[in-house]
Amino acid sequence: MSLRWYSVVVDCRDVAAQARWWAETLGWRIAFESGDEAAVVSPVALDADRVVPIEERQQGLVFVQVPEGKTVKNRLHIDLAPRADDDQAAEVERLIARGASRVNVGQDESSVGWVVLADPEGNEFCVLSPRDNP
Repeated sequence: MSLRWYSVVVDCRDVAAQARWWAETLGWRIAFESGDEAAVVSPVALDADRVVPIEERQQGLVFVQVPEGKTVKNRLHIDLAPRADDDQAAEVERLIARGASRVNVGQDESSVGWVVLADPEGNEFCVLSPRDNP
């Protein structure tokens, strides 16, 4: 028996807003939405013309509603990477323009290759240096 990584679940207050923000950030689509939960997946997952083997399917993001706001640093976060020919600084500025904010979680920004941001509800994530490798 084996398990596969299915999704990352994100607690949030505004499920619809978070799902839209992350879908636009990643170029993904909202696959499911109710009042207290939404799922965001890669467009490949919703492509009826393609059959993707289960082992090759990407993980999704699921947003679930909780009553409390975020109060401490995440213990788990998402790393985003621009493509090798893209501009990390431009991607960071694009995300900030859409509601992300810069966050310092103890990193020395002069010596690391990533930028820590927070989504509109304060969940930290990193924008790595450009890369096309895993």
